Amino acid sequence: MSWDEPEQPKKKPEPKNLEILSIEALGEYIEELEAEIARVRETIALKESARDGAEAVFKI
Repeated sequence: MSWDEPEQPKKKPEPKNLEILSIEALGEYIEELEAEIARVRETIALKESARDGAEAVFKI
């Protein structure tokens, strides 16, 4: 495992019970998930940029 990869949790959280949510609540849930996906993508881009910069420094 590298320094930028924290240990993954051993147990995944239980999925939400979508059957009990209203249509409005489901729409809000989708918005929350999309925001989290965007946040993860931004973090990946930052890490790739940092990695590329480090590789450029150490390239001979």
